[in-house]
Amino acid sequence: MTASRERAAACSCGQLKLRLAGDPQLVSSGALFGSTSFWRKSQVVAIEGERRSWRRVADSGTGLVHQFCPTCGSTVYWESEATPEMVSVAVGTFADPKFPAPVRTVWTESKHGWLAFPANIPHHPKNPK
Repeated sequence: MTASRERAAACSCGQLKLRLAGDPQLVSSGALFGSTSFWRKSQVVAIEGERRSWRRVADSGTGLVHQFCPTCGSTVYWESEATPEMVSVAVGTFADPKFPAPVRTVWTESKHGWLAFPANIPHHPKNPK
């Protein structure tokens, strides 16, 4: 895949869209069936559609500002106050069966006991620094 390829993310109803250039810097899984892709803000090509913001403090103590669709409520992306040069995009917002798989898991100390992650990737009880 070349850096000139664009990837598109969208909310459930398709109203809020995000276009990104190239490949994510990292793909991580932590929540039950929730995976995150991390991108440099310079990779954001366009943000289209109406969005609303919601701020929360993560388990790490870092402030996160989530951007979601006011029509369907889907969170498409968020920004961490700890890494202002990055944007996090929910992997589930990409309709791309070839999207890169997670290369690590985080916050596994709170996962459901019946969920098994692949053994060939690193597992972190908390978020690695």
